[in-house]
Amino acid sequence: MMLSLQARGCHNINLVTPSHIIPQILAALEIAVSQGLSVPLVYNSGGYDSVETLQLLDGVVDIYMPDMKYSDEGVGHRLSGVRDYPAVNRAAVKEMHRQVGDLELDDRGTALRGLLVRHLVLPQGMAGTASAVSFLAEEVSRNTYLNIMAQYHPSYQAYEMPSLSRAISQQEYDNAVKLALQHGLKRLDNRQVLLPLHL
Repeated sequence: MMLSLQARGCHNINLVTPSHIIPQILAALEIAVSQGLSVPLVYNSGGYDSVETLQLLDGVVDIYMPDMKYSDEGVGHRLSGVRDYPAVNRAAVKEMHRQVGDLELDDRGTALRGLLVRHLVLPQGMAGTASAVSFLAEEVSRNTYLNIMAQYHPSYQAYEMPSLSRAISQQEYDNAVKLALQHGLKRLDNRQVLLPLHL
């Protein structure tokens, strides 16, 4: 499958939430690389990855693309059922950066290697943007490529939680971008356009 994607002109092989099949991926890569696989390998995850698993991928993965969902343990537990998301996530992001460094792009803007972090802005500051951008700037790299995402939209059981029952406002999104810039992060992908939602 990976060789077929490469033959069709794909820029990379994007493995989405792959931590539970790492042995199978490594076995498949041994075959694919021996037959000419050369495009970058992307590890795309929710950011709740063990350092031990990531260490198995040192020298294998070219681009890490994790989420930084929450900066508060209580919020992570309430919304995703995990008590230790911030600690696990931050250790994982640091290990990812240790392996691949800051994001490198070619002259067309295509990612070749490095770390690209995604951060979804949530209503009422629930994602903990200030803490997330401070961590990236102070403990990872001020050259971190950060995708600040605006597309949160409530659905299903989110309507049962007042704090999550609405989309974010333009001001909330603008504040997230401002916080990142204030902490010295300059490589921001913040081109999302918010559309007015009437609930």
